[in-house]
This record gives sequence, structure tokens and C-alpha cells, in this order.
Amino acid sequence: MINGPYFVLTVLGVLGTGLVAGVFCAFSTFVMRGLAVLPPAQGVAAMKAINVTAVQPAFMIVFLGSALLCAVIAVVTLVVWPEEGAVEVLLGSALYLIGSFGVTVVANVPRNNALLELDAGTPEAAAYWPTYVREWTAWNHVRMIASAAAAVLYVLGLT
Repeated sequence: MINGPYFVLTVLGVLGTGLVAGVFCAFSTFVMRGLAVLPPAQGVAAMKAINVTAVQPAFMIVFLGSALLCAVIAVVTLVVWPEEGAVEVLLGSALYLIGSFGVTVVANVPRNNALLELDAGTPEAAAYWPTYVREWTAWNHVRMIASAAAAVLYVLGLT
């Protein structure tokens, strides 16, 4: 069984990845649906405001801190290689780093940046909005599932 400081790291990994999964779940299940039913100018303006406030310390510490923690957990696992749980913990780390952090960088952030370049009330913003909502939400589902699966795998690694 995993114990000592490695246990603490893994429990923190469960908490971090689980918290991020919860944020992404909220967006996938009701935030984006609520924004999608607004007139495009209002939806775009609201999402732009969300994207600006999301990069504040409260969320970024959890999101980036979890990525750093997952990387540390992976390295420690490779060095320590516990008798039980190593595979689950490594898979959890990989899922978060690739499926949550990586997808954010290559799929969601570029869409957010494209949206930020548009003025909310313009025809261009209105035309882009349905595509943005569909694509951003689809990638957010991936992030949600990857983050939740990482948390589950960390828990399985602890048992």
C-alpha cells in the first residue's frame, strides 16, 4: 500500500484532479448550455468575461497546481515504484496531464483566444458563437472525463 509522503501526494492528487473535474463538469452540464441559449452577443460577452476571470489565482492554483502535482507524482512513482498502485497512479497522472492540461492548451485556450478577439455584438461573433460552443464544450467533456478518471485512478492506486 502507498504510505508516507507519497500517500499525501497521491491524496492531494485526488483532491486536485477531482476539484478540476467538478469545475469542468459544471461547464459541460449547465454553464455552456445556459450560455448557448442566450442571444449570441450576450453569450459571447458572458463567455469572454468568464475566460478573463478564470485566469485568476483561485482557479489557476488548483488547475496548474494539479498539473504540477501530477508530474511530481509520476516522477516519484517511477523512482519509488511501490509494490501496489504504481500503474494506476501513473495512468492517473498521464490522463490529467494529457487529457486535462494538454487538451486545455491545444483545444480550449485557442478557442478562448479567438473568441476574445471578437466584439460581442458583431456578425462575426454571432457566426462564430455556435461553433465555439459546440467545439469548446466537446473538448471540455474530454477534460472533465480525463480529470475525473485521474482522480479515480489515484484512489485505486491508494487501495
